[in-house]
Amino acid sequence: MARQGATRKATREKGVYELVSETRIYNRKPDICYYIAFKIDGKLTWEKIGWISEGYSIKLAANIRAERMRSLRHGEDLPQQKKKVPMFKEVMEKYLAWADTSKTNGRTTDSYLYKHLTRFDEKRLDEIHPFALEGLKQDILNKGLSPATAKHILVLVGEVFNKAIIWGLYQGDNPIKKVKMPVLQNKRERFLSHDEAHTLLSALKERSQQLHDICILSLYCGLRMGEIFNLRGQDLDFVNDLIHISDPKNKHPRKAYMTETVKEMLFARKPDSPGNFLFKNRKGDKIISISRSFERVVDELGFNRGIADPRQKVVAHSLRHTFASWLAIQGTPIYTIASLMGHKSIAMSERYSHLSPDHKKEAVLNLEKEINESKGTHIRMREGFNE
Repeated sequence: MARQGATRKATREKGVYELVSETRIYNRKPDICYYIAFKIDGKLTWEKIGWISEGYSIKLAANIRAERMRSLRHGEDLPQQKKKVPMFKEVMEKYLAWADTSKTNGRTTDSYLYKHLTRFDEKRLDEIHPFALEGLKQDILNKGLSPATAKHILVLVGEVFNKAIIWGLYQGDNPIKKVKMPVLQNKRERFLSHDEAHTLLSALKERSQQLHDICILSLYCGLRMGEIFNLRGQDLDFVNDLIHISDPKNKHPRKAYMTETVKEMLFARKPDSPGNFLFKNRKGDKIISISRSFERVVDELGFNRGIADPRQKVVAHSLRHTFASWLAIQGTPIYTIASLMGHKSIAMSERYSHLSPDHKKEAVLNLEKEINESKGTHIRMREGFNE
């Protein structure tokens, strides 16, 4: 090491300085360390280049300084400035900690998705470009994961960058803006008949009363699973038969209406304290996902036997989808369905207006009936005129 208090001396190269060590020896001579000096926004900045014993020379130091000057002229960040940009892993850890207290399902879902992003752990945020994210998307799809999963992973990347920008950790652009999201073809088409719903609920009740009750809320009230898991005693209004949904997916609180069956079930489940959750796991904590027993019961009933298209399979979300489908079949206005479902726009509910083939067939047959009746009236009028 150089002696404490030793001074750097100018060399023949502009802006290049040397410091002679009194303790380090190289090739039987005192080792020398080179430094460069330049100004950033009028402030003198020093940068250590390295020792002769490490392969550095006056000429190399001068070349590095020239490169720094070129970067400054073109408004580019210098290496020492780039070090201030955080690593992806560092920001992700901060994001997951934030998700624990700020997101409905905490860090559970995000932690699962993060497993697909560890390739970026040792990269700074400014080193993650759209091309790399396109490659990530393709790798995910090549593994056989669904386009929906790929989209969720990419959305998480975008959220992490957005938070880094908001928190003042990063000043660059969000690369996700230039990535084309996978096209999803995952709109549910299958909904349960009344008989199927009754059969499913009966089987669920034999397996788990709590699972049965959760599914009752989704099927009879159209609640999302996350909304059901968030329900507390204070959200139940038995006087007006209302369920207050305070933390929905779209951030807009709404009301759900209790049927007699739902009211009876909720009254039996009403917790002692208004702040307690209605549904809990075996440890007494809030539930964060539907029990695997639901899938097992569906398999036992054979609802998905021989079905490959995921849009035609019965899953937990099918209950909410069935709720909206039944409303549409009985002629409920789309605006009302959108309101009950908590959709952001009517466009999200429009698909329910034509889910029932029988309903469409009835409309066409009624149209033909009116045409024939009109045609018969026209013929009788013409025959009467000819007479």
